[in-house]
Amino acid sequence: MKSDILIIGGGAAGLMAAYGAARALPQGSSAKITILEKMPRPGRKILFTGKGRCNFTNVKDWNEFSRHIRTNPAFVKPAFFNFTPENMIDFLEGNGLETVVERGDRAFPYSHRASDVLDTIVETVLRQGVTLLTERVVEEIRPGFTVLCTNGENFECSKLIIATGGLSYPFTGSSGDGYRWAGFFGHKVTPCFPSLTALVPKGFKVLDGSQPEMKGHISRETLMTGSGEALKGAKLKNVSLSVSIDGSASEAEFGDIDFTDGGIEGPIGFQVSRKCVKALINGSKVAFSLDLKPGVPLEELTGRVKTLWKEIRNDPRTRQAKDGRGINGKEMYRILLGKLMPWELIPGFQAWNPDILKTSIRQEVHGRGKRVQKRKYDVDLELLAKTLKDWRFDIIGYVGYERCVITAGGIMTDEVVAKTMESKLVKGLYFCGEVLDMDCDTGGYNLQCAFSTGMLAGASAATSLL
Repeated sequence: MKSDILIIGGGAAGLMAAYGAARALPQGSSAKITILEKMPRPGRKILFTGKGRCNFTNVKDWNEFSRHIRTNPAFVKPAFFNFTPENMIDFLEGNGLETVVERGDRAFPYSHRASDVLDTIVETVLRQGVTLLTERVVEEIRPGFTVLCTNGENFECSKLIIATGGLSYPFTGSSGDGYRWAGFFGHKVTPCFPSLTALVPKGFKVLDGSQPEMKGHISRETLMTGSGEALKGAKLKNVSLSVSIDGSASEAEFGDIDFTDGGIEGPIGFQVSRKCVKALINGSKVAFSLDLKPGVPLEELTGRVKTLWKEIRNDPRTRQAKDGRGINGKEMYRILLGKLMPWELIPGFQAWNPDILKTSIRQEVHGRGKRVQKRKYDVDLELLAKTLKDWRFDIIGYVGYERCVITAGGIMTDEVVAKTMESKLVKGLYFCGEVLDMDCDTGGYNLQCAFSTGMLAGASAATSLL
């Protein structure tokens, strides 16, 4: 089977490459554009973006947008201006999908359903006359280009676009095939590693000491400890996270953080994950300091904690509770924590910081000389305040490709023409999307880069046919 432009991979970049190619062809052109997708349905990874809501782009201008590209922003710049975030919004809205821009300049479909974004893109691409073939697993690519599939089908094309994605979410079809084919054509591949992923603190998972496939990799399915379970589900807003690597300050972020069954996630957890994963793979020690009260100096917070404690102790309800027997120190401590943090965080905070509540046993003599042991609780208020400002975690691992959002590393961009996405080594060969060494922060940046580079690759391939 012959096709003028053949695209391997029907994800965000591949679909947009097909659209870009179709739009660049002159009206009435007989050129054939074909997408080969290995899964039963294209674009499956799009369905998982934005926790199913699909944060499909970010409308910051280039100066701000480029600061969130972790590799080489200069490489992305031509693609960005060829197809901007505003162009992506116009594309969706022009094809019937209403969108909305939310906090942080993040754009979503108004329905907040990722499936609506995917359906709109696929339907629009098909209306352009593109042939989409699913369940086509490419086994081999030969110079020329001849593409062989496992089902025995062979495809020949004059322009080949590789848009196979990275290694993240392998159940969506991402298996790193593009790196192998790029290597076949002489391209170098920067070592890959997971990014925008959960980071695992020491004591969070039950580890048996077995050697992971990749240093520091801890599967999300690994059983959690009791302390990990106690933290799971807590969400913190407006906190500060400081990272140190081998004892030296590395970076600091302010924002929201989540504790999940994988470890530490959320916007600022993801923000620091790239550097942390790379450090762990290289054998460095990574530590976190979490400041739950970043707007309050330690001295002021200590005074506030002591004042709250005094108010709780002197509250008549404290003395009258429990049938007049009063509330013990342990219960008073919980009330105090409730005034300082979200209730859902309290069990985890207590489990991870047991030294704040000190327990002692004393003997009391009751009627007729009967000796009774009584448990006494004391709260170290200064340690509590200090921990609220400096809650420390040793990070020992990360969740791997099975649930990371993006793959860092990939085909080296200095071997690709930034203005066309064409290989500098092989004429007629193009790359786009996550298969390239091009990754960004969370917030819609990665999808926009996939759309932009895909659009440029497709348009360039079509233009070169003329």
